[in-house]
This record gives sequence, structure tokens and C-alpha cells, in this order.
Amino acid sequence: MTDLLLKGANLLGDNGADVLVREGVIAEIGSIRAAAELDGRRLTVVDAAGLVLLPGLVDLHAHLREPGREDAETVASGSAAAAAGGFTAILAMANTSPVTDTAEAAERVFDLGRAAGLVDVQPIGAVSKGLAGAELAELGLMARSRARVRVFSDDGKCVHDARLMRRALDYVKAFGGTISQHAQDPRLADGSACCHEGEVSGRLGLPAWPAIAEDVVVARDVQLARHTGSRVHVAHVSTAASVEIIRWAKAQGIAVTAEVTPHHLALGTDLLTGYDPVFKVNPPLRPDEDRAAILAALVDGVVDAVATDHAPHARHDKEHAFPDAAFGMLGLETALAVVAEVAVRTRLLSWADVADRMSFAPARIAGLADQGRPIAVGEPANLVLVDPDASWTVDRSASQSLSRNNPWHGRTLPAPVVATFLRGECTAYRGRVRGQFDPEEIA
Repeated sequence: MTDLLLKGANLLGDNGADVLVREGVIAEIGSIRAAAELDGRRLTVVDAAGLVLLPGLVDLHAHLREPGREDAETVASGSAAAAAGGFTAILAMANTSPVTDTAEAAERVFDLGRAAGLVDVQPIGAVSKGLAGAELAELGLMARSRARVRVFSDDGKCVHDARLMRRALDYVKAFGGTISQHAQDPRLADGSACCHEGEVSGRLGLPAWPAIAEDVVVARDVQLARHTGSRVHVAHVSTAASVEIIRWAKAQGIAVTAEVTPHHLALGTDLLTGYDPVFKVNPPLRPDEDRAAILAALVDGVVDAVATDHAPHARHDKEHAFPDAAFGMLGLETALAVVAEVAVRTRLLSWADVADRMSFAPARIAGLADQGRPIAVGEPANLVLVDPDASWTVDRSASQSLSRNNPWHGRTLPAPVVATFLRGECTAYRGRVRGQFDPEEIA
């Protein structure tokens, strides 16, 4: 492995320094001479002056579709999209076909991630067998497997049965696991609903579900977490009321964490007026007052993390009339840029805050010991270089994902990812992934 020297990088957007990486670990930080060799070892030198150096990003919520829907995404293509977006670890949701509800299924996803080698892929296990919401999946066996599953979710569906949710929370407490809940009461949000219930849905004549369908499940689950002493994580929180419930629960000392997606921070119900199915997502895009509330909660730390909910779909599943199209949109390659646009350029978050919300906190929630680490001597060199002063225009045809349901297509966003490093090895460079560029290009 060639040694790596990042010259003049702004660590977490602060003071510039040189960072020397040896054998995948940060070996030295300071003022380091640049040469073709250092102490007799071959050295790749990267001019990082003016670039922000962050810890590699960690995504708590990505749909990689493999096995079962390799036409939409594979673990390899999703890993490539993640690396291009600055991620060094992603958690793969369980709603594959077959469902990731056994140790064998979890290990298969884990092994596919290792084979791709671009990011650490950590499978999420299903809470219930087949996501049916009736019987617990093999939680203990998945936790003891080579994949060491620590987060469990029926995402795409809500664990709506309170008794099953309580049993799951009790079970995972023994090994420090977390239940990630897709908060959507199915009796309040039936199968025909496709957007937020409000003025826009009424005017457009679209079947919709109310925000309270999320709120009541969040309220129930934080009480169950208090009762069991276990950990619940609220996936893709999207309403102002849910934020206030989480705020109250944290004040009570309840073990609850939450994530918000970039698209819920930046996109609103006004985009539905064109009936474009790319904007059909679950939970739905919300009105401005909800978006303002979740952004404020991300800033003050009530919402712990940003997660992409990367949801690729083949064209034949997405290109339908709005009510009939599949839910979901791409997010891995654009997440950091969207957060930079809505929170960094507006001075609501610093780059150090971004590192917390997109690396440190998600790694801690997921139980990933070697990810989300500080940029310090002795730490794994999972890193991303970002150009804070540049902009880029999103082109869906250039995506590393197999799918094209990209809501940001044609938009100009800030802070492009320049390079991503997984344990010191460059996995992506200016949007291209390892195998598409010569490593000498980064020098």
C-alpha cells in the first residue's frame, strides 16, 4: 500500500495541515515535507490546499436492492454511488427479495459489500420475518453472524403491532441493538395514499395521508423505549410534531435517536404540482413549516443524523402516473451537497457540525467502531475531501447508480466531493470510482 500525504487540507473546515497516511492509518498531522518518497517509502502527494477534510461519511439508511432487484441497484453500484458521495460506510436496508431476515441473508449482503470494496457495507436486519409484522426475525442469529448486525428495521413498512415492537426492543437490548422504525400508522396512511395531506393534495386531487400517521407511532415508540430501557431510532423524521416528541423524549432521558433526509430538508410539497413521480417519496415531502422544524432540530441536535434513504428504482417502476409510481429517490451522491446548501452556506452548521451529523453520530448509532472516527493520529484513514468554494450541476446520466430517479437533476449544488479514501485507499475521485481513474490522477 502506497503512503498518502494530503497537503494543506482544512481539517473540519478549520486550520490547514498536512495529513500523512501509512498502512491505512493516520500516521502524522502537521507540517510534513512532500517528496516522491518519505523515509524510503513511496508517497502519493495530494494538493489539498483550500479543500475541507472530513471523516468519511456514514449513511444509516440506503436501499441497495440486491438480492432481488439488481435491475435497479446492486451492492456494487450502490457502493460506487456512496463512494462518489463521500461515504465510507453505508447501512443496507432489509427490504430485499428475499428479505434480510436470517443470518445467512445478512452475511450475503455483508460479503457482497466486501467484494465491492468501495465502502463498508453493513446490513440492517429485518425486525419481522418477511417484513410481515407478525413474527420476530432471527435477531439474535443475525447479531451473532459474521455481519454482526446491530440495527434492525422493517423500513418500507412500519412495525405497527405494539406488542411485536416491545418484544423486538426487549430482545435487542441484550446485545446493544437498535430498532429503526419507519413511523407510519397503516390505518391512518392506507395503501392508496401517495403524498402529504394538505392544501396541495386537495387541490391536485391526490390521495394523501396526514402527518399524524407518523406522529402517533413516534409517540408510542418512545414510550416503549422508556418501558424496555432499549434503543429506538426514528428513521426519516419529517414532521414538526414528531420533532417535538423526540425533543421531549430526550429530555426525559429516553434512548431515542433520529435521522432526517436531505430531501426532507430541501424539498417541499410545492414540487408536486407538476405530478412528477420523481418527487413521490415515503414519508412524503412536507410543507415549509415541517421542513423548518426538522432543519432547526438538526441544527440544535434533537435530530442526530442525516441519512439518505437512497431508494433507486428502474424506469418501469417510477415512470407512471403519480399515484401509481414507486416511492423513493436517489440520494447517496448528492447528500453532502444538499446539506451544504441548506445548512452550511446559510451558516446554520459548520463543517465540524456536518462531520458530527453525517459521520460521528451515524457511526455511533450503528455501532461501527472503525467509522466516524476523529481525524487524529492512530485513527483509520476513512476520509473525504470537499471543495467548499466550488459548485457542480447534477447530471443523472453521470450517476454511479444504476437508476436515474434523481430529484436534483439539472440543479447546481455546492461543495462537490473531490476524493474519498477508505482506509487510505482512494475509492472515488471527482465523481469517478476506483477502476475508472488512474490513481496517479489524484497526485
